[in-house]
Amino acid sequence: MADQKKQLQEYRKQIDTLDEQILDLISERVKIAKEIAAVKHELGDGDFYRPEREAQVLRSVIARNKGPLTDDQMARLFREIMSATLSAEGKLKVAFLGPSGTYTQSAAFKHFGHAVETVPFATIAGVFRAVERDQVHYGVVPIENSSEGVVTHTLDMFLESPLTICGEIQLRVRHQLLSAAQDLKSIKNVLAHEQALAQCRRWLAENLPQCKLTPVRSNAEAAQLARDDNTAAAVASSDAAEIYGLNVLASDIEDDPGNTTRFLVIGKRASGPSGDDKTSLLISSANRPGALHSLLTPLAESGVSMSRIESRPSRKGLWEYVFFIDIEGHAEDEHIKEVLKKLEEQAAVVKMLGAYPRAVL
Repeated sequence: MADQKKQLQEYRKQIDTLDEQILDLISERVKIAKEIAAVKHELGDGDFYRPEREAQVLRSVIARNKGPLTDDQMARLFREIMSATLSAEGKLKVAFLGPSGTYTQSAAFKHFGHAVETVPFATIAGVFRAVERDQVHYGVVPIENSSEGVVTHTLDMFLESPLTICGEIQLRVRHQLLSAAQDLKSIKNVLAHEQALAQCRRWLAENLPQCKLTPVRSNAEAAQLARDDNTAAAVASSDAAEIYGLNVLASDIEDDPGNTTRFLVIGKRASGPSGDDKTSLLISSANRPGALHSLLTPLAESGVSMSRIESRPSRKGLWEYVFFIDIEGHAEDEHIKEVLKKLEEQAAVVKMLGAYPRAVL
């Protein structure tokens, strides 16, 4: 027993020593970051947040990680270190689809860390306007879900918005059934964003077949409403349960266990190449046979991979459409530059929506 206590004390001393070293290293990292910020200021570069640099750092951390922490855990630790370091240079304000407790806010924290100031807006359009008017530095908006597809409101905003896509976030979405009630027997109405209701359609049909399903603007709004109604339940996150003081009546109720939502980071500054990037484009052509095929031919001939394509009405003519395309690579890469030239020869309109680092985890 005495030997075990002595061994325990020795381990604690080792931990204390390591903690001191970690503290010193983090402090040194912040000092160097401030020096970098001062040099950039002298050069006239006021952009202290560089998404491509952060993506490179996180990829390096993951490549070097040998455990026992998972890549995801290690990346989260370094994300928070970078977030705190960035806050020492200046407070970053990020708009998100609110209110507090939405998955969009969770995505913002995953990408920027918790040292940023997140600002809620009631609509996706509100997030775009806040960035356009310089009320915030960046915005985070949902773009697509792995089971329910594209968020059309976000696509439509890019038709007119001058903002650029600076990054992407992939968030594993786990839906909880939240209520002020103590059990399922009391529930008569389930509230959530329409996509969340769709993502839990089978579970709700099997477990609450008699309940009314009510779509609202966000899952966090659903949690707010459920807080004041013992007959209502919300489909929302575990963060929302804590924020609004609700009981978790059921966990992980999404029909697809791999349910993931992709979010975009929007801003006014373009991201440089990170080594593993995407480029998003809006293209259109005259309404004629084979138009889409002619637009996509340059991609196929150049061996450029297309990861997504969506069509939306152009709003400028009956039965005229625009196409939103994601391709692999950065717009500054030479082979992508060549593809863009060919696209401009074929298309009536080619609008660069952004070139940005691929999501890290």
